[in-house]
Amino acid sequence: MSKLAVVRVRSGINARETVKKTLSLLRLTRVNHCVVVDDDPSTLGMLRMAKDYITWGEIEPETLEHLLRKRGRLSGNRRLTDEFVKSKTKFSGIKELAVAMCAGKAEFEDVPGLKRVFRLHPPRKGYRSTKRPVGDFGDLGYRGGRINELIMRMA
Repeated sequence: MSKLAVVRVRSGINARETVKKTLSLLRLTRVNHCVVVDDDPSTLGMLRMAKDYITWGEIEPETLEHLLRKRGRLSGNRRLTDEFVKSKTKFSGIKELAVAMCAGKAEFEDVPGLKRVFRLHPPRKGYRSTKRPVGDFGDLGYRGGRINELIMRMA
């Protein structure tokens, strides 16, 4: 089972209550927050409901490793390190953990205290448009593998 990276692009002002509830269930409480979720039908239904406020796509192991290294946080706002991963899990480092997560062999719960939300910067060189879908020269909705480029610009 592959993983999807979801980034919140727009705020919830004037959004319907069902959309606000969906964003909170996805743990996307603020703009430029990112979560990694499973690619299953129930999650895809939630993503489609909030498509006018988020962008998502399939994340690659290299991008997930970069996210975990630069933006991965433990409880107490401590950074995630290779030493912590090696001592608390069966993986030898962040790289092996990221590959296992993308392959579906590991979850965020396997690392004790790891926060599921990545707090990112706005993208370098900006968004194209936060009001239009990806196919219409915008940034909202499903973008496939191009989510990796966006995350690298934001991390």
